[in-house]
Formats: sequence, structure tokens, C-alpha cells
Amino acid sequence: MFVTRPKADASDRSPLGNFWFGPVPGAGGSIVTGDSAMRLTAVYRAVRLLQDSVSNLPFKLYKRNANGRGRTLVTDHWLHTLFAVKPNNTMDPAVFRKLGQVHLELRGNAYSRIVGDSRGRIIALLPLHPDRVTLELIGDNSWRYRHVTREGKTQYFSREEIFHRKDFTLDGIVGLNPIACAREALSTGLAAQDYGMRFFQNDATPGGWIEYPGEFKDDQSRRSFRESLNALWSGRNKGKVAVLDRGLKYHEVKVNNVDAQFIESKKFTVAEIARLFGVPPHKIGDMSASTNNNIEQQSLDYINDSLLGRVNGWKYAILSDLLGEQAEGLEVEFDLMKLMSGDSAARSRYYHEGIMDGWLTRNEAREAEGHNPLDGLAEPLRPLNMVEEDEAENTSGNTDQPAKPAPQDGEAENAEDAEERERDARRVARFDAMLEAAVNRITRKELEMVRKAHKAEASIAETYAAHVSFVSQALGVPVVDVACYCAEQAAMVEGNRKMNAEDFELITRQRLVRLATECTPS
Repeated sequence: MFVTRPKADASDRSPLGNFWFGPVPGAGGSIVTGDSAMRLTAVYRAVRLLQDSVSNLPFKLYKRNANGRGRTLVTDHWLHTLFAVKPNNTMDPAVFRKLGQVHLELRGNAYSRIVGDSRGRIIALLPLHPDRVTLELIGDNSWRYRHVTREGKTQYFSREEIFHRKDFTLDGIVGLNPIACAREALSTGLAAQDYGMRFFQNDATPGGWIEYPGEFKDDQSRRSFRESLNALWSGRNKGKVAVLDRGLKYHEVKVNNVDAQFIESKKFTVAEIARLFGVPPHKIGDMSASTNNNIEQQSLDYINDSLLGRVNGWKYAILSDLLGEQAEGLEVEFDLMKLMSGDSAARSRYYHEGIMDGWLTRNEAREAEGHNPLDGLAEPLRPLNMVEEDEAENTSGNTDQPAKPAPQDGEAENAEDAEERERDARRVARFDAMLEAAVNRITRKELEMVRKAHKAEASIAETYAAHVSFVSQALGVPVVDVACYCAEQAAMVEGNRKMNAEDFELITRQRLVRLATECTPS
């Protein structure tokens, strides 16, 4: 049974009241709507900024791997088609997200009709204008959507048929209209803008008054006199010099923008709008509080405090309302790293630190910049002075540390010499540990590399030729010496195709140790 509620007026600020669904009076009785608020350039810029930021983020759908480690990019799912290829027959993904974000910023709600097929997949999302959608309660815990088409036809949709994105909400059902919440501030800005337009349309002259030494017989003669003066200064005579007789004197009413605080009012309106939408003032054209020292921090604050919440709102709504039970094992992501594309220094630092710390491969960095991957750059790097815990345990027990030479007969050992020998011993031990870790890493890579080459029936010589740069960087050995090593390895593999893995690893480790210790460092 549908619950009938009394028709609310503009003062009804309950979550489902008309205050949040329709235009409300502003200061002086003027109507402030999302469309009228866009007359303010600061509002237009703030909304444009937010919708561009959200729509420019690449949409990515991942599936978590079965072993619980890592995830795989998914491109053959209907959700990827909706948000990365084509949400419906008339829009591309960027336009769809822009429209939804504009509705959120100016109405607090964004609605789209869900169109599915017989297999349970969603094949289209059709946006509905928030001004033509209202919510009607069904009992206490559910509701339906009432939509009026452009032709005036009324449609009703259940909750499962509508993808409802809501912004700031008090009840979890409907989002609050931000324009209605800030109607006083916006109507003040609109009033100041209208005043400025009228002021300059009147040649920046508010008007004046006439001093008449005599008296008028009645009101009719006073009106006739005023009309004749207005005709004297209007129409074709506007701006011309008037000649007054009968002792008439003209007095100008002088009001300047400083006295009216017109400029200050305009600046205050921009600050209020920046505060309303949560964007840094410099992003909508107010540079008064920005310096070279803080503008970068303000840009970071914009991403973390303003944009991140909006992006997460899209992500969680997609998982909950569109995927539902099918969301098991799937992850939705809007890549915020795309916002760093304009800052080459920050982007370069990010890639460099990720590669050097080992959590980002060089090929991943290349792909992020739009370049094709290269052979030999798919493995993560690891500093030679860092080893895995199990390798550290193995090397710590097997490292042969040189014994301290015993003092000669009758010769007392000097304390400084003893400390120097101790330091030398520790340096040798660290070098041996780093060398063994590097050798083990290269050996494992070569074993896997040879197996893949055999399986793909690829050329072993070409495979090892692409391996030269990696070994040279890992051991710090000149490329010329490494090329000889790789040629020797390729010949061994070609001549001993039935060699077992243990023999291959033993010979490879021995050759790598000889290469690292006998060649001149690069």
C-alpha cells in the first residue's frame, strides 16, 4: 500500500520535502535553482572542474586472483562495457559520468534507468533528469521513483530499476540539494551580479534629482513635469546635454562601487562558492590566497579532501547497486594517478621510487606512460644490499669469513689494527651476501627464461642477447664482458638440451661469481 503524505511546501525541509526537490526562494524572494546558479561564473567553473576531474579518471575493473595475491584486469565484463566503452546508445562514458556529476553537484541526486537482458546483465544506463524525478514512500522501509517524461507521461520505477547516486544525505534515501542549502549565499551573489549589470547599463550613473524653486499645482502637473524630463534624457536624447530653465538645478546621486562594497561582495561570493563545492579558490580563478609555496598543497588537498570522496561514491554505488551479489571477487577502481599526468616531476619521482624500491617494474611504468613493454624489464628490481629473509639465513651460515691473523710471537696486537680487521671482515661478509643474492636472482631468472624459450621454440641466442642489459645492471659489470658470458651460456644450453635444472643452476652460479669478481666494474 502506498503511503499518502500531505503536499509539502518550500519550507518543508524533511528528507523527502519539496525544499530539496524544487526551486526555493532566495534573498528578496528570487528563485535560486541549479540552472540559475550557473549564471555565476564561479559556480559554472566549480561544476565544470569537478565533472571534468571525475570523467577523466580511467575506469578499471579487476578480478582478485584465486590464491588471494594480486588481481587481473577484466575487459570482457558487461560492467566494463558500461563505464569504459558505451553506457547507452546516445552517450560515451565521459559524457555519461559528466552528466551524472553535474546532477550531483547542482541537485544532490543523479538517476539512471537500468536496462537489463534475460541473462541478468545490464546493457544500458539511461539518465533521468532529477527535476522530473521524485521519491514516493512505500510503507516504512521502501520507496519507488516517480518520473515525468518530457511529454508529461508519468512513469513509476522500483528501486531495482534505478541506479541512484546520492551526495550528502541525512537519511540514506535522498541527497540534499546543495544549491538549496546555500541559497542565501548564491542569491546574494546573483543580486550583486544583477546590480552590476544594471549599473553599467545605466552608464554607471545611478540617477539624480531636480531642484525646482517653485511649487506644482497638483500631482498631475508633477507627473507631467517628470515625464517631460525623462523624455529629455532617454531614447535618442540619452547622453546629450540638457538645458534647464525656470531656475531648475540637477543634482547627481553619487554612489561608487567602493561605498557599495561591490568588489568585496564579488570576492566573498567566490570564496563562498569554493567552500560550498569543496574546491581550492585558485581552481575557480581566485588567486588572492595562493602562493607558489602553497598552491601545490592546495591541489593535493583538492584530490584527497574533495575528489576522492566523490570518486569513492561512484565506486561503492557501482558495487552495491549494479553488481550486487555479482561483486564477489571483483574490484572497481578509478585511477587517480591520471591526475598526476600534468606534473612531470612528481610523476617521474613516483616511478623512480617505485622501481628502485621494487614494488613497481620498469615495464609497468612504461605502460602507464603509454609505451610498449620491453624484454628484460618485467622483473622488479631489488637493491643489492637487500636480500630476502630466507636468503639472508642461508648466506649468513655459509659465508666464509677470513680468520683474524694471530699476533706474532712476542708482539702485542694493536687495538686499532684489531678494529680495522673486524671492519674488513664485516665488509667482506656483506659483499658475499649481496653477491650470492644477486647471483641467485639471475640464476632463477635464466632458468625460467630458458624454459619459456624451449616451450615457445624461440632462439636461445636471441633470448640471451636480450638478457645482457639485465645482468650488467644487476652485477655492475661492463656489457662487453656480460655479452661474452651470455654467448657462453647460450652455447651450453644449445649443446645440452637435456641438462637437468640442478646442473644448470650450479654451472650458472659459478660463472656468474667468476664474472662478478674477475671483471672490472662498469
